Amino acid sequence: MADIKHFDPAAALERVEELFWRNGSGTTSIQDVASTTGLNRSSLYATFGGKRELYLAALTRYLRERAEPATAYLTRPDAGLDAIREFFAGLIEVRTSGPFAGWGCMIVSAHTGAERADPAVQALLDGYHRTLRDAFATALRHADLAPTTDIEGTAELLALLAYGVNLRSRAGEDAATLHRTVAAALAPLSSAC
Repeated sequence: MADIKHFDPAAALERVEELFWRNGSGTTSIQDVASTTGLNRSSLYATFGGKRELYLAALTRYLRERAEPATAYLTRPDAGLDAIREFFAGLIEVRTSGPFAGWGCMIVSAHTGAERADPAVQALLDGYHRTLRDAFATALRHADLAPTTDIEGTAELLALLAYGVNLRSRAGEDAATLHRTVAAALAPLSSAC
């Protein structure tokens, strides 16, 4: 007979995701996870495995629930420069106000933390980077740009800009400064039309 769980694993994983997102993997212990979820270690290990597996599950959830829906917006058939502007406006809004303000991005934290050395983490990060870059490239292809615009290079630049917004918001940068920075980065694309 299968073991009956007396907790909701999906709800527990959401809390774990938020813990790793807010604090990073390196400073989060299994005891922190147990305290946050209200679960004992044996329940955590039996459901998710060790800290590494728990972190991978949390990062995968973050990508699926938070990061990928935002990038999907850029791949709509009517996407273009307006969609890129809206993407960054939404990103700045989430990073500077509301319940997750100041947390930055779990993906950026993973890029800069020791967990990046894990090949499974690196594969998730590389896969998301390609997704983000390709989404920007799709939006740029739908924009009215100068024919000489390097779509792939500009898409890479915009992906790096998104990482920068995430990093600076975690450092406490204000929304007005982030909006001004994004506007300056996008201005050459608008003037090229």
